[in-house]
Parts: sequence; structure tokens; C-alpha cells
Amino acid sequence: MCVAPINMMISLARKLLIGFGLAGLLVPAALAQTWAPALRGPAEGEIQVLHVKGSVYMLAGSGGNIAVQVGDQGTLLVDTGGAAMTDAVLAAIETITPEPIRYIINTSHAVDYTGGNAAIAEAGRQAMNFRGAGSSSVQGQFGADRASTISFYTVFHRMAAPPGDLEPREELAWPNNTFSIPLKRLYFNDEPVMIMHRPSTTEGNVVVLFRKSDVVAAGALLNLETFPVIDVDAGGSIQAVVDGLNALIDLAVPSGRSEGGTLIVPGRGRIADFAEAAQQRDMMTVIRDRVQNMIEKGMTLAEVIEAGPTRGYDLRYGRDSGPWTTEMFVEAVYGSLTR
Repeated sequence: MCVAPINMMISLARKLLIGFGLAGLLVPAALAQTWAPALRGPAEGEIQVLHVKGSVYMLAGSGGNIAVQVGDQGTLLVDTGGAAMTDAVLAAIETITPEPIRYIINTSHAVDYTGGNAAIAEAGRQAMNFRGAGSSSVQGQFGADRASTISFYTVFHRMAAPPGDLEPREELAWPNNTFSIPLKRLYFNDEPVMIMHRPSTTEGNVVVLFRKSDVVAAGALLNLETFPVIDVDAGGSIQAVVDGLNALIDLAVPSGRSEGGTLIVPGRGRIADFAEAAQQRDMMTVIRDRVQNMIEKGMTLAEVIEAGPTRGYDLRYGRDSGPWTTEMFVEAVYGSLTR
């Protein structure tokens, strides 16, 4: 049999199995190994620039994905990626627009989303309406001529005064424009920008809707590479992730057959849409219910891990090594359900 029909069969099988939460159980290993994304990801040290829709672009390859909104008023970033890739990120932005960076929005405090805060804010320029609507400024000694970094107030707290014996982040990386209400709004580059507090992997997550472009930047809430990195000590929980994904689904309007329409910049992985957000919500709901059922049966954490509550999803999202393994995810789910 030629390669093309095999690939078509695999693609159809994966869609059917993922829809029933069975991917990874029934696809033979020989066939599964032949599956690969249609588009290659960024190589190590490379930043990929992808136009999403309207005035919004996505930068991939610097830890967490970065959303970039461009226009005559300047440039707005959602997250800044890892610190090691800052120069490459700035160079990539210059290929999109010559306008200065005016705003940075942090979707969480995690270093793979905020590692470039200090250097990228320093490379930017202050916007005229620095404080925005519903915000409090902690600009202080940061100086005026730099980009304004916006976050939910708990993100600032976890950078400036982390709990326990954790070291605070460098001061110039701290957000200097914080808010504590459910919704903060900007009107920038002739577009309403809605910054919505949506606790999920931590208590400080936000998602950002670019209303005219019809694009949502979801941050760590939507991870298409691994199971979500839930920080229980920072207020994250599996239930909050499910609730956050339901809120994300409410924002995403498909154009047909649950695909297209509103596009989503995930924290990690390819550009997504309603269908992927719904699949993620279903997966998280299944895993939550499996673990909850095991807890109600009196099973210990070790027994839950051994039982494999992520079965059916491990082929795509599971990891046996690295900074976030499947076992660590299950432990976080268990911990959030037993607190």
C-alpha cells in the first residue's frame, strides 16, 4: 500500500479516537510512529513568526508562545517567552512592525511566559494612556520610558514576594500595571482588547481577547504539547482548568463544523480553534472524573498513579521525563482534588 492512503487512514483514525478519548489505546505503535504534524515546529534557537488573523501574530520557539498585536499606535505583546530567547524575540518582532512595544500582558507568573519581561519592556516605549481602565500602577523607580507590563495583581506578588524560600524575580521584570477586577479593557490599535481573569493553572491566569481580529491568547490555560502545568501551591487546580476551558469555549465562535472562526494562540503548540479547546475541556473533564472516582474509593496517590488515569491521552500529551511529566500532572490533579 502506498504512503498516502496509509496517512489518510491514520488521520481519520486519530480524529475518531481522540473524539472518544481513546487515542493512544487503539492506534498500533507502528502506525502511530508515522504520524507527524503537517507543519514543522521551530528548531532549537529559532523563532517562528506566524500570522494568526487580523492584526495578531504568534511567535513560537521562546518557551511559551507570544501573541503580537500590531498597528499604528505601537505593538502589544501577550507574554515574553523565556529569557534566553529575548534577542531573537525582539529581532522577530522587527520583521513584523517597526512600531515600538507599548504594552506587555502577562498571562501568568511562570518564567517560560515572563522570562523576557525586563529586557523586552526596556526595549519598548511608554504608551500615553499608561494606567488604562481598572488598573493600579506600581511604576515606581522603573522609569517612564519603557513598555507597560500588565498582569493580574497576584502575578506581581509571586514575582516580587514569592512564598517560602523562593527568590524574588529581578525588579525590572515585575508587572508595573496591575488589576484586581474580573475584566480590564484597553482600546489599542483601533481594537478593543479584553483582558479577562481566568484562574486555571494558577490563581492569576488571564486570557486576552482581541475582539476585532477575533483572536484569543490563552496563555498556559491551553497547552497542546503536554498536560497542563498545574501549580497547586499557586492556586491552580484541575477544576479551575476545566472552568477556564469552558470560558475559553464561550469566547471562541466556530465558522463551521466546530472549526475555524475565532482562532486561539495557545500557551504552547500550534494555532488552535474552538474544536481544540473543546477537546481539551473534554480530556480534562474525563481525567478529573477518573481521579475523583479513585479518591472516593480510598485510593492513595501512588495507587492512582499506578492506575493510569490519563490513559488514552498519553501518546500525545504524556511525558516520562523532562520538566513536566505525566506523573507530576497526576500528582497535581490528585492534590487539587484532595485539598
